Parts: sequence; structure tokens; C-alpha cells
Amino acid sequence: MKGAIGYLFDSDVLVADAFHSGADLLAIFASGFGLWLASKKKTAKFPYGLYKAETLISFIIGALIVWAGIEMFKDGYYKLFHMTYIQKSPIFPVSASVISIIIAYFLFKKESAVGKKINSQSLLANASESFLDIFTSIVVLTGILLAYLRVPYIEGSIIILISVLIFKLGFKNIWASLLVLMDANLEPDLQFEIESKINEIYGVKGDSEVKIRQSGPFKMVECKIETSPTLSLYRAHELADKTEDFITKNYEHIESVFIHIEPSKKRVISAIIPVKDINGLDSKVYGHFGRAPYFVILKLNKNNTEIEDFYYNEFLDEKKHIGIKVIRAVIKYKLDVLFTSRIGEISFYALKDNFVDIYEIEEGLLVKDIVKKYQNNQLKQITKPTHPLEESQVEN
Repeated sequence: MKGAIGYLFDSDVLVADAFHSGADLLAIFASGFGLWLASKKKTAKFPYGLYKAETLISFIIGALIVWAGIEMFKDGYYKLFHMTYIQKSPIFPVSASVISIIIAYFLFKKESAVGKKINSQSLLANASESFLDIFTSIVVLTGILLAYLRVPYIEGSIIILISVLIFKLGFKNIWASLLVLMDANLEPDLQFEIESKINEIYGVKGDSEVKIRQSGPFKMVECKIETSPTLSLYRAHELADKTEDFITKNYEHIESVFIHIEPSKKRVISAIIPVKDINGLDSKVYGHFGRAPYFVILKLNKNNTEIEDFYYNEFLDEKKHIGIKVIRAVIKYKLDVLFTSRIGEISFYALKDNFVDIYEIEEGLLVKDIVKKYQNNQLKQITKPTHPLEESQVEN
């Protein structure tokens, strides 16, 4: 419409704007083609899908925008020194520009809404271009009126200004597409947030490492987590599923999550010991887990021992499931290890479900002796409850 009216009414600026709109139209078709490719199912040859086809098209769109900016700059520079005077009434050229402004506005709103909804880079790039088209059409409208009034220089100057903005937008889209194609980390804040949340999942021991790469409208997340070295394969897989479910349910546009589990290399672990009294590292070990009057919580590494807290057993007056109640109270310390001489079936499996390793010790030993034996690898793990379910329901 703009090209035909510009030709019939001798409006070179409207014809130039028609070429600019033609470039936009090509970009829209290119975006649609890229999204169509990205929607194709995975195949043996493309096991990760064709999501990056959409990013490649975004790169092409950026190049088209740069080209449009260069062409507009050349046109603006020419009009600085060669003013075009419209001899006929500008009603039709003005009407065409007004219609172009209205269409560009609705295109911008629709492309922006859909682009954000499906996280499409190419649609968002087109939305930005449509938004600039509004101002470009306003400039063209102004230029038509100024040309009719024979006002020099202003039309060319404004067109050059808009061309620079378009040129900048094109390079921005090219650069963003290149970063995606090169698997750059584009969302460090999101990466840090996911790492922090994963570290709060019970069973994850140590600092998690998360990598995020963009693939078309989707994100691919790679996550390395650490857990207890003694954890069974089944439990490790369960922890991986738990982590994957957390990420996919709480964050949008994630196409896949890859979880890699490694044995924990934590230098500091959290340990708990049932004791008879509160006497620092000289406290004596109590013979039962659930019925112990006190518990000492320690921070241990290869050479140092630090008492983090003492916990008073507030459930001693109760008759059943004391151990479970104690576990619920102390689990906030993110325990790694329990040292005990005796533990019931219910408490044993509850602790194992919470990724706690259990080591056997002798009643009456001092806490500092237990720590020394552990640091010297002189303690053996308890792999099953030490007394039956009937007894554990009362004592532990």
C-alpha cells in the first residue's frame, strides 16, 4: 500500500518506508519458519531438537534490521541535500502513514505478548522492530508534511536518527543470538538462585553447580549435586528425581534438566550423639538413641571439632515413637552422621530416608573419644536396626 501510494503521489520517503516494511515482512516470515522448525520432534539425527533454528533465524532477523538501518541512513543522508517536494495533495500519503502506524502498533502488541508467552527470541526481536516502526512511520509522516511545506534538512536529520536506533537494535539481536549459539551464560542470577534452592534440598550435601544454556525458546539446565558416598543407587536416583522435579515445577521454559550426582567431598560434616550429660566434649554416650536425655550436635572435619549445639530431649515423658519426634526436632541441623550404640527400626529408617549415615559406638565413651575414632576411621556403620520394631515403637 505504501509503495503504490508513494509511487503514484511522488513520495520518495513513503516508497523508502515501503522497502523498510518489506524487510520487516521478510523477517516475520523468517521468524515463523524458525518457530516451525523449532516445533519439530526430536529425531535420531537431532536428538536435542531443532530449537536453535529459532535462534539462527533471530540472527538473520538482526542482520535484516541492520540492513534496514543502513538503507534508511543512506536515504536520510541523501535527503539532507536533496529535498523532495510533493506537488500533489499529501492526503493519501498521510493516510497511508497513519494506517501504517496503527498496524505497527497492533503488530507490536501481539508479537510482544506471544513472544513473552512462548519465550521466542525471534518474535520478541520482531516486536522490538514493530515498536520502532511506529516511530519510523511517524518520522515518515512528518517528512511527508515537511516535504510538502518545503522545509529543508529536518526530514533527513530525523530519518538518520531513527536509522541509528534501528542499526543499534539490529546489532543487539545479532549479539544476543551469537551468545545463545555459543552457549554463553545469559542468566547468572537465575543460575545462582537455582543453586541456592538446590542446596536447601535435604540430602544434597555440599555446594551444587548449575549450568544454564539457551536453546531457542527453551533453557537446558545441567546440575551437579553431591550426596552421601554411602547412598544406594536407588536413593541417589530418587534424590536426582526430586531435584529435577523441583527445577521443572518452579521455573518456566525449561525443556530438560540433566542431573549428575557425585559423592560428597564436604570438609565439614554435621554429627549428632546421644549423651547422658552436658559436659562439652567430655559428655558420656547414652545407650539408646530415642531415650537419651541430651544430644550433642557437632561440626567435624579431619582435624577440628566444634560443638554447634546441645539439644534437650523434651519427649522423655512420652511412651511411643520418641525417636521419630527427636528426629523431626533435630533434622533442621542438616545432619550427616549419627553416632549411637543402639537404635530402633523406625528411627533407623527415618534417618536413612533423610540421608544420615549411622555409626556404631560403645555406651559410656566420651564424645571426644568417639570423634577421634571417627577421624581415624575406626568406627563401622550400622546397616540395620539394632532391635526389633516392637521394642523400637516404645524406646526409639
